[in-house]
Amino acid sequence: MLPAQTLNLGPLVLSWTVLLAGAAWLAASTLHDRSARRTGLPPGPHAWALALVALAGSRLAFVASYWREYASAPWAALDIRDGGWSASWGLLAAGGYLLVLWLRRNPWRRPATLGAAAGAGLWLAGTLALQLAQPSQPVALPAWQGVALDARSVHLPALQGQPVVINLWASWCPPCRREMPVLRQARTAHAQVRFLWINQGEAPETVLRYAAAQQLPAADVLLDQDGQLGRLLGQRALPTTLFFNAAGELVALRSGELSAATLAQHLELLQ
Repeated sequence: MLPAQTLNLGPLVLSWTVLLAGAAWLAASTLHDRSARRTGLPPGPHAWALALVALAGSRLAFVASYWREYASAPWAALDIRDGGWSASWGLLAAGGYLLVLWLRRNPWRRPATLGAAAGAGLWLAGTLALQLAQPSQPVALPAWQGVALDARSVHLPALQGQPVVINLWASWCPPCRREMPVLRQARTAHAQVRFLWINQGEAPETVLRYAAAQQLPAADVLLDQDGQLGRLLGQRALPTTLFFNAAGELVALRSGELSAATLAQHLELLQ
């Protein structure tokens, strides 16, 4: 079983990365405000401004790296639900903001720097903890077998020898539906990669009807009516997409919606 990338509270699914970012901002904001009050200053706007500058820098850097994927629909760059961020550039942007405060001798420069240091430290420590929680040995393609819509059985370990992308989805899931065209286009563009859409918990007729409407290949759409594969992998969030290299080892996992850009980012790891 893989370490979950999300915190599951009943029907509510929260990303650990998002929770970590929120905790880092809260720590930064609290220390910034307390430090400002100790020096006789009001809280000031810099905790919010630093967070917005870091987020904007992180997002803009990612969009610039994958501008080809956004070129056909530039407005999609505003949809941050795809999870496309560059954390290092976000930290650099925040550092640039602090540098301007110091160069201008802004009275909030010390509180802002203390807050930013606390937030960045918490973020880096949390990120390291999440990395250490990953399995020490590579996670292999699970020993699971399913039946595709063309009535053929697919045994996952038998696919070793080529990269495999596994998408856990359901037709009632809005982000699953939104990312379907992106995955279908990637399958056409990356013939060397096997894409599998493994439906979680729906009736065969429902899956067949939806797959036909989306023009998904019947041989690559599998049924998992009792959600066994999701439980085996420890992944309850939908959609979840797993990326296995040709050696059958998991190299990336995305809980949440994929855009063309974030899918391209993950596919690079399969090369």
